[in-house]
Amino acid sequence: MTVDASRPEIRSPAGKLRGNTEQGTAVFRGIPFASPPVGALRFAAPRSARHWDGVREAVSYGPPPPQAGAFGMEALSRDAPGDDWLTINVWTPDPGPDAGLPVMVWIQGGAYAIGTSGLPEYDGRRLAQDGGVVVVTFNYRVGIEGFAQIDGAPANRGLLDQVAALEWVRDNIRAFGGDPRRVTVFGQSAGGGSVAALPAMPRAAGLFHRAIAQSVPGTFFTTALAADIAAACAAGLGLRPTVADLSTVDPASLATAGDAVTAKIGNWIPAWGQAAHRTIPFAPVVDGHVLPSTPWQALAEGAGQDIELLVGHTRDEQRLFTALDGTLGHVTPEQAATALEVFAPGPDGARRYRDGFPEAGPDELYELVNSDWLFRMPTVRLAQAQATAGGRAHLYELTWPAPGMGGAFGACHGLDVPLVFGNLDSGLPAMLIGESPSAEATALSAWMRAAWTAFATHGDPGWPPYDTGRRLTQLFDARPAVTTYPEETSRLIWHDHTFAALPLIDHR
Repeated sequence: MTVDASRPEIRSPAGKLRGNTEQGTAVFRGIPFASPPVGALRFAAPRSARHWDGVREAVSYGPPPPQAGAFGMEALSRDAPGDDWLTINVWTPDPGPDAGLPVMVWIQGGAYAIGTSGLPEYDGRRLAQDGGVVVVTFNYRVGIEGFAQIDGAPANRGLLDQVAALEWVRDNIRAFGGDPRRVTVFGQSAGGGSVAALPAMPRAAGLFHRAIAQSVPGTFFTTALAADIAAACAAGLGLRPTVADLSTVDPASLATAGDAVTAKIGNWIPAWGQAAHRTIPFAPVVDGHVLPSTPWQALAEGAGQDIELLVGHTRDEQRLFTALDGTLGHVTPEQAATALEVFAPGPDGARRYRDGFPEAGPDELYELVNSDWLFRMPTVRLAQAQATAGGRAHLYELTWPAPGMGGAFGACHGLDVPLVFGNLDSGLPAMLIGESPSAEATALSAWMRAAWTAFATHGDPGWPPYDTGRRLTQLFDARPAVTTYPEETSRLIWHDHTFAALPLIDHR
């Protein structure tokens, strides 16, 4: 390190880096962990970044990978041009090679179609400073670039980018004060699905030691489904889903082609089944090579026995999506019946929901089955698979209702992210929590940060492990409580569901 504490310098294996000190925490942004995946490397597995001479300024986030059009993310990508998409960021309270601090590596969500590490809600300063950990965030390819099934390209390139980032952590993090033998991966939504997938990936073996999976989506695709969706994306450009054809297309134009298919999915394509009903064009592909099996199968077969696992979901996962599409409080009986028919498991799933929740109207039934299918039941089943195989898992549920917008959002999807990072007052967090966070919100955030960093430090978040008998679960609310998993009716309805990869449906 240099004498100037406001501009810390470290020597990484690739070269020297100069960052900033922000409120006592050293921050290094925009460090390449792989070569730009363009030109001859388009749709390829990530390749090592080149070394550099001199001192590289590491003060700005790298450009986002090409983004889908949701939530204005395509404009964010357009306004930060450049093809050095695969960059990493580090916050450390002690940037010395002998500090030996635990490391927490964040994988952001975004439906595998959007997402960049430069969003303000992912700023790692509070988490690093309060927890005494090194926090790492990074970009990975999303949408067609990262997850479309393209002939001549490896499947799951976005997951391979994540493995490359973890390899960078293994090889570099000691220079930032981190201990490469104490690495925890954590992520939410598509990031939680990625965290769940990593133990099932042979290439990720040994790169992390603990994992925190928040709101794990149950959407993993078969190769047939992924290939059919990719063919539709390419056909919109008059092309085939091959490296030879698609590598000539401007990345922004290719993302737009993906948006066109997403809009088409919204009108429901029967062959794409449940993915079409929820407008999900991209997901990890169970290809038998990069990802040999689903996370539930892998953990049940013992893939996570050497990994300590913390998993959980919010109580009202679906509420945010229902609010965004304008149907909150206006779900019709027909819409609820369709949701039950499409998403409830087994031939009598719809009846079991109605019997299990006899007082529920259309709005509640719609929210329950969507929450359960996409996030709640895949998450709790992950803990169950880990515990059944003899591994260690801790389960939580966030039940604290967000106070923003008059409390309309409840304990909705995404609420856990600002609470874990401690960034409560900007962007989406401000909409959910309010412009001026209450003392209750601040205290809950501090509690969750302490639990996450304690787990990363010594494997104990502060409540007992989950087992298939007692099913103990930490409830995060204004008042803490440990109880039997509260969504018991839903758990029993889904008890025999296997969460297999979603198929292409033959309607001939």
